[in-house]
Parts: sequence; C-alpha cells; structure tokens
Amino acid sequence: MAIKEAVRPGGRSARVQEAVHHAVRELQITKSREELSVPQIANKAGVTPSTIYRRWGNLAELLADVSLERLRPDDEPPQTGSLAGDLQAWGEQYLDEMTSLPGQCMLSDIMASAERERRERCYLYSETIMACLRERAVKRGEATPSVEDLMDGVIAPMTYRLLYDLDTATPARLSRWIAQTLPSVDSPD
Repeated sequence: MAIKEAVRPGGRSARVQEAVHHAVRELQITKSREELSVPQIANKAGVTPSTIYRRWGNLAELLADVSLERLRPDDEPPQTGSLAGDLQAWGEQYLDEMTSLPGQCMLSDIMASAERERRERCYLYSETIMACLRERAVKRGEATPSVEDLMDGVIAPMTYRLLYDLDTATPARLSRWIAQTLPSVDSPD
C-alpha cells in the first residue's frame, strides 16, 4: 500500500503553497510562533500578504496547514515481522516526534484549526498507516483486527494522551494499548 497520497495538483497554486510552506518552515527555525506574521511569511515566500489571507484566511490556519503537511507520512512504517511489532515500532517513532515541542505545536495547530477538513486529514493519515500495517499482517497470515479496531484501540488513546495527558503518552502504555487491541499479545508489566 502506498503511503503518499496521489500526486498533488500542479500549477501556480501548488507553487504558491510550496513557497509559503517553505517560508514558514524556514522562519520557524529562527523565530518563535509569537514572532511570526503573515507579512514576514509573504515576503520570504515572494507573494503578497493578500495571497496568504485569500488562501488560508489567517496565520493560525496557515500554521495548521503547514503542520498537517508535516504529519503526512512519507515512508512505509517500519517492518518487524509481526503486527504487534510493527505497531510498536511505528507508535514509538510517532510518540517520540509528537511529545517533542515541535510535535506538540503541530498537534495544537491542527486541533485549533477552524477547518474540520484538516483534522479529518490527520485522521486519514493515521488510518492509512493502520491499513498498511494490517495489510502486511494479513499477507503474513496473522489474525488481525479491523482498521477501525486499530484506530479505536491504538490511535485513539495515543492521540488522547498526546493532547491531554502528555506525560502518560509512553511506549509502555503503547504496548498495553496494542496488547488490548491484539488479545494474543502479552502486555509488559
């Protein structure tokens, strides 16, 4: 299963989006979130501020769009030889990234977006990963829960903890969520 979505639309719109996203990512290296402004980003991207306002509406929506793009899976998740191992390996990488300050900012940006579609795309990215891991397990002959059960059993508690109780978003808890979702897997104590 391919992780990347279909080819993005081309043309001027895609070039503007890429230039603006690139400008945001570069500015975020040297400036705090509070220091960022639409005019700075527009200047760095070589577009007018009105272009940004027309496309994204405001700075918060632009930051949410850039954050969502960063969450887009680029590569296949790690392969360990079992669904439990694949879930654990992928989940630990995800937790490591999302418990960092930049990861927390990305999640906050996306959840704060007024556009429901952005939050839904975040869900779809996770669903795509779970479908990929499940498909591998099925090909290996493993008994597997549905993608929906993987989303409910692994992604939902992980996301909840990342958003509301960061200190409990740990690899040990991830192991428990996986064990509860895949009953044949023993949970570590």
